[in-house]
Amino acid sequence: MQHFLKHKAALDMAVEACATREYWSAFTESPSRTLHPAGAHEAGKTAFEARLNTPFPLDQPGEIGRIGFEISPYTQAPLGIDYPHVDVDVIMSASKTAMHSWKAISPEERVGLCFEMAFALEEQCFENAYATMHTAGQAFLMAYSGSGPNALDRGIEALTYAHKAMSDIATSATWTKPFGKAGVVTLKKSYRLMPRGTAIVVCCATFPMWNAYPAIFANLATGNPVIVKPHPNGILPVAIAVKKMRAILEGAGHDPNLVIMAADTRDAPITIDLLQHETTAIIDYTGSQRFGTWIEKNCADKLVFTETAGCNGVVIHSTDNLKGLISGLANALCGFSAQMCTSPQNIHVPKDGFISDEGPISFNEFKDRLSQTIRDRLAEPRRAAAMCGAIQADQSLAILRDLQTDPRAQIALDTRPYDHPEFPNARTATPLILEVGAKDRPLYQEEHFAPVSFLIKEESAEAALENATTLAREFGAISSYLYSADDDFTEKAQDAFANAGASLWCNMTVPMPINFAAAYSDFHVTGLNPAGNACLSDLAFVANRFRIVQFRSPA
Repeated sequence: MQHFLKHKAALDMAVEACATREYWSAFTESPSRTLHPAGAHEAGKTAFEARLNTPFPLDQPGEIGRIGFEISPYTQAPLGIDYPHVDVDVIMSASKTAMHSWKAISPEERVGLCFEMAFALEEQCFENAYATMHTAGQAFLMAYSGSGPNALDRGIEALTYAHKAMSDIATSATWTKPFGKAGVVTLKKSYRLMPRGTAIVVCCATFPMWNAYPAIFANLATGNPVIVKPHPNGILPVAIAVKKMRAILEGAGHDPNLVIMAADTRDAPITIDLLQHETTAIIDYTGSQRFGTWIEKNCADKLVFTETAGCNGVVIHSTDNLKGLISGLANALCGFSAQMCTSPQNIHVPKDGFISDEGPISFNEFKDRLSQTIRDRLAEPRRAAAMCGAIQADQSLAILRDLQTDPRAQIALDTRPYDHPEFPNARTATPLILEVGAKDRPLYQEEHFAPVSFLIKEESAEAALENATTLAREFGAISSYLYSADDDFTEKAQDAFANAGASLWCNMTVPMPINFAAAYSDFHVTGLNPAGNACLSDLAFVANRFRIVQFRSPA
């Protein structure tokens, strides 16, 4: 119970935050040098740079060679790092062996050790921020948060729900019941929580740790060993975290093979071998909707959790804060070049415009003002770099090129590369906005993983709502947005999106990213539409990762 007692205060605060849904964080959310030990930022950057062009040391079983070919979106040059190439059968065997002793310790101590890992991972936030920058393409501030405190908060959130789920099961009971003339029977009963088995955590390219930490901690806390499979161009952030977690486990006297990294390359993928291995019991997947659907259909004998993608829509009915609407929407379209699962893509606007606090706004006026606001945001290169970051993959640029010439769309705001002030070779692109008709649904009914959005000319606000909710129900949505100054329409929209299984943010004109998802408060993904079957985080995300066996005998 050593580690559980050490972190009990933090756990209690996390439990309270989950119950109240109020703001709380266990970590230092800002990278400001005034909030960290002297030299921490510089040490992290130096540690990252020292890893370039060297083998990454990761002492784990099954190594049969070295692999790795990551390209920085900022320099477009190889990182020059190689990682263990592992034999799948060997690491599966090692993972299964590690589970034997892990499941024997108390759930409380497992939870405590996960807390210990989380706070140790925070200590390398700066190093992992640079690793995330140069693999995912995030700007530094987002990389610090997205692979650091914000990701760790999501991890602690899942850990908290795991603790809640396991704490709900009594360890023993005395059961007494009269059985008529036979007399009273008293039984002693005991209950044991048993893990399902090895969990495979498949990470995505753009946010390698944000979804990984919740899955890793949910699995470890409930007794399941974890094999982490990073994206081929996002290995380094995962490797840094896995190395630290293995060190914490070993230092506490546990088998470090409870956490193993299985890297691969695009040319020689091992994901399906891992997912369909007979030892695999649990799958956590973040990535494309197409492969997520394949996993759900072809790995039905496993416990599968997916978070994929959707057509995040914006419905505009009216507004009492036009400047706030345009500002928030412009920021969301620029943020990390719309390479986030919460980025809005489809903007449904009545063809005759809408009413605002500035009077009637025509469709074309709204289009022009939104486009000009984005131009103004990105006119200064340093601000553009902080907002847009870099494009993670060449495929996103190919998507932009194809859409620029699509005859169904009219360019409202063209995309262009911007000149990054620190990295002249950075792969960059400003947002592309296309005007389309509502009838052009085949063009916008699926996620385009690139900085592109569609201004959809709808017959009316009611038609806009119907189209957006139909897309959410049929093709998925993770975050949807409504702007309406009419309470009746807002209530109608909430009902429509709820029936489509999609969450809805209403009138987000406050000075914060409209697509920010807050740990302990925002439920990320509903599991009710094709954007994924799992939620970060709720009890359903953890409760089925363990099962209960019981023993009983006469008292």
